[in-house]
Amino acid sequence: MKIAVALEYEKGKDVAPRVAASGKGATAEQILNIAYANGIKVREDAELVEILSLLEVDSVIPIEVFAAVAEILSYVYRANASYKQRALNDPSSQ
Repeated sequence: MKIAVALEYEKGKDVAPRVAASGKGATAEQILNIAYANGIKVREDAELVEILSLLEVDSVIPIEVFAAVAEILSYVYRANASYKQRALNDPSSQ
């Protein structure tokens, strides 16, 4: 069964990433479809999603998984910066 967990983190506002959405089966598919439709980067990590799926929505992630989540957020920030840079260099993409 497919599992999806969406994380949210706002620098300067949040002390740590928190669970924004979580679900299994059809709900997981819906979470993923919303992410894809909004250009949100998705990363698959079966072990991490198992841990995060046990948390309540709006829960701050536990310190035990912070390093793995920080790695994912770093990847997302780099990917977003790269995308923005490409868009600035290619006016036809806007």
